[in-house]
Formats: sequence, C-alpha cells, structure tokens
Amino acid sequence: MEFRYLGNSGLKISEITYGNWLTHGSQVENEVARASVAAALENGITTFDTADAYAATAAEKVLGKALKNERRSSIEIFTKVYFPTGSGPNDTGLSRKHIMESIEGSLTRLRTDYVDLYQAHRYDYETPLEETMTAFADIVRQGKALYIGVSEWTAAQIREASTLAHRLGFQLVSNQPQYSMLWRVIEAEVVPASVEAGLSQIVWSPVAGGALSGKYKPGAPVPEGSRATDTKGGANFMTRWLDDDTLTRVQKLQPIADEAGLTMAQLAVAWVLQNPNVASAIIGASKPEQIASNVAASGVKLEAGQLTAIDEALGDLVTRDPALTVSPASRVG
Repeated sequence: MEFRYLGNSGLKISEITYGNWLTHGSQVENEVARASVAAALENGITTFDTADAYAATAAEKVLGKALKNERRSSIEIFTKVYFPTGSGPNDTGLSRKHIMESIEGSLTRLRTDYVDLYQAHRYDYETPLEETMTAFADIVRQGKALYIGVSEWTAAQIREASTLAHRLGFQLVSNQPQYSMLWRVIEAEVVPASVEAGLSQIVWSPVAGGALSGKYKPGAPVPEGSRATDTKGGANFMTRWLDDDTLTRVQKLQPIADEAGLTMAQLAVAWVLQNPNVASAIIGASKPEQIASNVAASGVKLEAGQLTAIDEALGDLVTRDPALTVSPASRVG
C-alpha cells in the first residue's frame, strides 16, 4: 500500500480508502461488512470513509463496531455532515446547530473520541458560509475533528471556504468528488482551484459503480447480486452507465488492462490515482475478497500510451462538463 499526503497537511492516508456507502447497514449483512473491514486492514488500508446519512446512520454504527478493537492512532476515520439524519427542520444542512449535534452523534456511533476528517457532504445554500466554517473551526479546536474537508463543492466554493478557514485558524484539506474515466468534471476547474488552495481529492466511484469492471456486458442481463440489482440505491446510481453503447466502449478497455497486467477494475482505480491531486480512491466491497484485488491498483504507474488508449477507447462517452458537480442519479455519494 502506498500513502499520500492529504492536501497541504502533514496527514498521510492510504491511496485506497475503504468506503461504506451502499454497503454497510444496507446492501450487505453486518457480518460480511465486518469481514470486509478486516480484509481492508489486512491489505494495508488504514483510511475509512463513511457519512452520518449512509443507511440512515446505520453505516457509521457498523463501521464503528468493526473498528472498535483497532489501535486508534493506526487508522484514519472520515465522516460527513449535511444530509438529513432525522425528520426535524434542523436535522439537515450545515447550520451550527446541525453540525454541533451531528458530530456528537457520529462520534458515538463510530465509538471514537475524534474523527480524522470531518466533511461537509454538500454545499449549503441556505446557511451563511461563515456560520458553517466557524462551527467547523470550533470542532477542530475542541479536538473532535483533526481536519476539515468538503464533498462535491465547486471551484468558487472551495476558494471562498479555504480563505475563511485560514482566517479562522484551521485547514481545509480535501474535497470528495465523483471521479472516474467516464466522469471527469473536476478536471477543468475544481482540481486547479484545489491545488491553489492546498486541497487534495478523495474520489468516490472510481470504477463508476462497477461499470468499468467489465462484468456488465452489452446486450446481456445484469449479473445476479451485482450493484445494478440493488434496489436500496445501487441500481439507481448504475442506470446511467448501463446502455449498450457505453458497455461496448468499456469492453475496449480489456486489452489495455491485459497489457498493464491488471483487471479492468484495477485499471480504473489506477487511472484516477495517476492524477497528482488525488490523494486516495474510495472503494467499496460487497464481499471481502474484492478488497485485495482493488488494493493491487495502489502504486501502479500507467504509461502515457496506455492513458491515450483509454481516452481513444471511451471517446465522447467521457463527461467533462465543469457545470456538473455530481451525477443526477446520485445525490448522497
């Protein structure tokens, strides 16, 4: 496992992060989830990402239980705040009230005194940014979070928030966007703004929900038990990638993966890690054996000719529009 600094901080995280959106407390049974966390640890992953809204707070509970016997200083735990965690008018957003109450709930569910990274899961257009950033500053001073990050924020939002963070005396170190060979909207504006402000990307869905793994074939039914059959959320996310034209183009990546000595999923994860502003790629798993395979993408260096071949294979399927910040099919990633 290779490690990279997170933004301009001194914190190092594993190039592969284990994430539990659409799995813990939802797609897989708790025993399988705990076995997957154990497999992640055995394969060198030290960084774990979740959110209070995943599986209506259940995902944090499962992760906390799975990690309860690990030495706290040897792992990095990330979580997020913004999406609803209850039915009340203040159970959502980035108000001071919701942030302060949410960090306490997350720490309880995760069975820890602090999180290494606390992230604004989306931008809150209804709360003054200074109120949000002041609340984050207080959480850092209280020792309940070591660093602050954001998720799916625009370039302008990142610049403004970073300026406020510096004024308030803490670091904004990361952004967590969707990023893959097929979805490259961060490259035009978000990455340059992040480099300027000292943030790294922690990217989610590097395999496009599994579409880049090659297991979905054009003209064939989706495999039983795959994410595309998960009615609790995975199927909705997968819809945009499952047309025959996309899947036919994706199959053209197989010889490129073969040449690199990788599976197609490993190629997809390795591809996002070629971007120097990416600190880590988030992977999920519905079974423990998937972990070791994905971890093999860490440290892989793709050649320029291979990167060109990938672009030629996918062609105009690649989504680059910088006006888009998150796939319409997935609002809680």
